[in-house]
Amino acid sequence: MVLQDKKALVTGASRGIGRAITDMFLAEGAEVWGLGTREPAELDAWTAQFQGKLHWISADLASLHSIEPILQEHLKAVQGFDILVNNAGITKDNLAFRMSLEDFQKVLDVNLTAAFLVARTVGRDMIRRKKGSIINMSSVVGIHGNGGQINYAASKAGLIGLTKSLAQEIASRGIRVNAVAPGFIDSDMTRAMPESAKEKMMDHIPLKRLGTPEDVAAAILFLASDASGYITGQVLAVDGGMFC
Repeated sequence: MVLQDKKALVTGASRGIGRAITDMFLAEGAEVWGLGTREPAELDAWTAQFQGKLHWISADLASLHSIEPILQEHLKAVQGFDILVNNAGITKDNLAFRMSLEDFQKVLDVNLTAAFLVARTVGRDMIRRKKGSIINMSSVVGIHGNGGQINYAASKAGLIGLTKSLAQEIASRGIRVNAVAPGFIDSDMTRAMPESAKEKMMDHIPLKRLGTPEDVAAAILFLASDASGYITGQVLAVDGGMFC
């Protein structure tokens, strides 16, 4: 178990990629605190499955002023996290000239500003203990852009800049900061796409399949573990070779 006795905080943990990360961390021996706006309906059964090693923090990352006090409270009780995964994110897609300022700002608030606040709060404690791994969830959209997602692309590009800058600031304290950039992942959104759109998408993926949440979680697991102990400030694309 590569994360035996590690304590991890995963934001956006209730479903999709966040759920896969949480399950994989737990299976690899970590104790995990999942953070999300709402408790999953099956939280009791999920917690029982992992014999009390899964905990839940209810917090709305859109409420920026409440983030740090909530995390400070849990940091005291937990006595510090070894791993932080900034996975939470939202979309509010539209063409740039039809997008409201509110929708632009809301996506940046949740995807980028909240990630900064979580990383700063947890990172301060990691600095004190001189150890830790922070992984930020970016996207290939943050590297290459995507029409109709100017707010989402800007937030994910911002996370890459945040990752590289923070890595330089705290590497000397024994803390690593990296990002993962998923491509097209099997999800509710991609399942709802027309078949013609899926076929067109597959033409750009050399591996000829969508990624799974577990594919992304495996990359996160590597960056969280000691196996990546000499890696920091990097962006790992999990995209089936879309942009190789």
